[in-house]
Amino acid sequence: MFTLFTNAQVFSPNRLGIKDVLTGGRTIVAIADHIKSLPDIPVQVVDCTGYSLVPGFIDSHVHITGGGGEGGPVSRMPELQLSMMLEAGVTTVIGCLGTDGVTRTVESVLMKVKTLREQGVSAWMYTGAYQVPPPTITGDVMKDIILFEEIIGVGEVAISDHRSSVPSVAELARIAAKARVAGMIGGKAGIVNLHMGDAHDPFRPIHDVVKHSQLGYKQFLPTHCNRNHYIFEDAKEYGKKGYVDITTSSYPYYPDEEIKPSRALKLLLESGVSLSHITFTSDACGSLPGFDPETGKLVKLEMGLPSSNLREVRDAVEVEGIPLEQALQPVTSNPAEILKLKNKGYIREGYDADLLLLDPDFSIVKLMANGTMMIL
Repeated sequence: MFTLFTNAQVFSPNRLGIKDVLTGGRTIVAIADHIKSLPDIPVQVVDCTGYSLVPGFIDSHVHITGGGGEGGPVSRMPELQLSMMLEAGVTTVIGCLGTDGVTRTVESVLMKVKTLREQGVSAWMYTGAYQVPPPTITGDVMKDIILFEEIIGVGEVAISDHRSSVPSVAELARIAAKARVAGMIGGKAGIVNLHMGDAHDPFRPIHDVVKHSQLGYKQFLPTHCNRNHYIFEDAKEYGKKGYVDITTSSYPYYPDEEIKPSRALKLLLESGVSLSHITFTSDACGSLPGFDPETGKLVKLEMGLPSSNLREVRDAVEVEGIPLEQALQPVTSNPAEILKLKNKGYIREGYDADLLLLDPDFSIVKLMANGTMMIL
């Protein structure tokens, strides 16, 4: 089946203007000012007048098998459902483990990735969890990345956090070095996704690894960089050297602590951080815990949703005045480039037909994943 999107305001994510976009199978076949219907070939025509056609979102940090557990068994979060992705405009997801790398396993994340792929969307994953040494399938992060097509790196390894294993500089460097070489051999990103905690000077472990090894800052993708004001201040400088991932789902629950993601994007750009260094992720199905600073006890627990990405893209445009083509990059082209996701993140001929049609209020009109219409 061919699908022809006509009269759409196309963002590649760069603004292309009013275009027609033709898809066939799972691929974007053509982009032009006007594409005529093909004679004797069935074509589904979608009139996009007044709407924006953008790449399907990439959510590159999701606890697809559920996260949490910091408050005991009752605090375990449920796994990601396909409907959560679709209603958020997400067509590609990267799964990971978090605090619990014991009762939740890398094998279970792998099977969830396979499930999502069979359901029609795109999915990859990280091996490992908060803990060091990281839990793996084969017993070695290098083997996991090289041998499993679905595994693109290691994460989320916790640093600067009371729930981390407090890895030494040597341990963190060894994990990153293995991931890098495995990425080279396996044709993957081989990146290390880092959970950033509330400790002061939180980027210090990364700085020390770079100082004492041949590894660079772009070997790491630190997340939760807007979790408090002092980490965000550090992120303004760190982001000039390496990547900065902003967690979108936690803001409504911690308004006194978090930097609102759309605002964080504006402030990072004003600080001189390259837009290509910034990503948005939801941390969906992971726990959003609050701990008493004196006793260390868990006092509240919330759960993130993928829809937070779309909300923050909208607010970046409508509240912060960021052009849509820039606001889209942290959830489209940037994660595709950083994580080396082939044929993802752009509306280009030959790329996967992951397309999101938005009305002027940022409501989803239609969603296509790998050439299949998921929201009609």
